[in-house]
Amino acid sequence: MTDYREILRLNHQGISGRDIAKSCGCSRNTVARVLGKAREHGMTWQSAEEKTNGDLRDLFFPGVPAPFSRTRPDCEYIHREMGKSGVTLTLLWQEYCEKCRTNGDIPLMYSQFCLCCQKYAQSAEATMRLVRRPGESAEVDWAGQKALWLDPDTGERMEAPVFVGVLSSSRYAYVEAFSGQDQESWLTAHVNMFRYFGGVPRILVPDNLKTGITRADRYDPVINRVYRELAEHYGTAVIPARVRKPRDKPNAEGTVGIVTTWILAALRDRVFFSIRELNEGIAEKLERFNAKPFQKKEGSRLDAFLAEEKAALLPLPEIPYELSSWKKAVADKSYHVSVEKMLYSVPFEYIGHEMEIRLTRNVVEIFFDSQRVCSHTRLRGRSGQCSTVPSHMPPEHRKYSLWDGSRFVSWAEDVGPHTAVVMRGILSAHAVEQQSYRSCYGLVRLGDTCSFERLEAACEKALLYTPRPGYRNVKTILTTGQDRVKTSPAVPETARQDKDSESYGLVRGAEYYGGKK
Repeated sequence: MTDYREILRLNHQGISGRDIAKSCGCSRNTVARVLGKAREHGMTWQSAEEKTNGDLRDLFFPGVPAPFSRTRPDCEYIHREMGKSGVTLTLLWQEYCEKCRTNGDIPLMYSQFCLCCQKYAQSAEATMRLVRRPGESAEVDWAGQKALWLDPDTGERMEAPVFVGVLSSSRYAYVEAFSGQDQESWLTAHVNMFRYFGGVPRILVPDNLKTGITRADRYDPVINRVYRELAEHYGTAVIPARVRKPRDKPNAEGTVGIVTTWILAALRDRVFFSIRELNEGIAEKLERFNAKPFQKKEGSRLDAFLAEEKAALLPLPEIPYELSSWKKAVADKSYHVSVEKMLYSVPFEYIGHEMEIRLTRNVVEIFFDSQRVCSHTRLRGRSGQCSTVPSHMPPEHRKYSLWDGSRFVSWAEDVGPHTAVVMRGILSAHAVEQQSYRSCYGLVRLGDTCSFERLEAACEKALLYTPRPGYRNVKTILTTGQDRVKTSPAVPETARQDKDSESYGLVRGAEYYGGKK
């Protein structure tokens, strides 16, 4: 589906329609049509920021079905096959039509097929010189050669990939070494690069690496979700270079070779014992590299950056981008999702649904269908910790969760002293107080089903039988109605013995048991 929100956001940043079409993977006509509809409805990026793409589609194009399109041929493949002996355009068009019919697609007519191939053949041999405006774009890549540092504990020589970012107009460069080429290093490099430049270019031109581009495609590349978030945070756009087309980012490719000579090779005889020391050495050489005069024109990279490009960059946001990662999890029957062995609650209505979780350093955000449902403070430490928001619980669970030990005792004291003694006994019966909450809540339910007078009498009766009665003892007394039976007054032991002697006579003597006379 067309990303209407992204089109409006990039247009608000002043990006041209051609570049918006490349970034969003759609045609320029689609971009123009969406912007025209937005003007008709008085829709701007500020008013569309809270809307979803579905809302904007229904507003701009109500009741219009998705248009179909004919499948374009792979011109690069056709251009390569035409170099083989005996291969003609007619043969390739027939193969193209058979492939389209197999896939259920609509092929181009032969004349349009030939026109596409002709245009590609003309452009394949041409080289266009692009004039980059100040502040327009920055080209980013990993250098082919890696820097080296020495592990002081093991004495092993470690490799460190080197990130290179270059502003296209002034060729002002930023270089930094990392321990790996993972996504965290890639995003951190961009944050540090923007801070070094003191601003943000309007377009980022990366290579088709996995940490930045999820799916490389000539016409419809898919940008990594976290990388897109970084671009949205800084107000820039990501337009990756075409696959195997280094001319799309010539400044980065050229600077990589120069950096290898002027920085990495210059540091080859120095020994660094950490990534931090290595980057300190790179920073020294980088300052000299940017200040080094051009060979074919006046000034240096630093002069061109200060004179033309720095003022044209977008301002940095007040808060730098916080690194994040995305995961998926299904809400279980306890209305929690498990993320890195920690449990976080979601509203109970989402039980059984797959949720998307965004993890930052301190916050866990949970999304469903691209809408944020809730957020939690990220838990750290021992596994199995649980973060539960009371409003996420069903009503009956919420009522139960409001009870704790002190509230159980306070409730029992309102019923009577014997009930309070029984309640305290139940709470102290387990090593962990929470283990006894179910029994305590059962005692509370008995008070709801019976009167407080009967519950107090049942607890008094239970204390006569055992010093530590439990929930089942009290329930049995109430079920059998023993709480209604009045207990006779206690009789002293000596009086009871005298009474037994009068009623039943003397007990059998030793003679009865075979004892001696």
